[in-house]
Amino acid sequence: MVAWTWRFETAGGTEVQPAVQPEEFTTQGDAESWIGENWKALVDGGADQVRLFEDTTEIYGPMSLHADEAQA
Repeated sequence: MVAWTWRFETAGGTEVQPAVQPEEFTTQGDAESWIGENWKALVDGGADQVRLFEDTTEIYGPMSLHADEAQA
């Protein structure tokens, strides 16, 4: 079974523990919905950006969690 997971990082790319613990998702859409619902708590907890992985393959990232950068 394919697992979709997030990696949480500071702006400099250092991995950090997320303020909200995610699960392993079975679809990319579920993973993206979860990040959309939890991004603010993740930022408040010290994460600046995320990377999405399908098993061990990076799909995209880094993606900023800061709203002002996401809109630019």
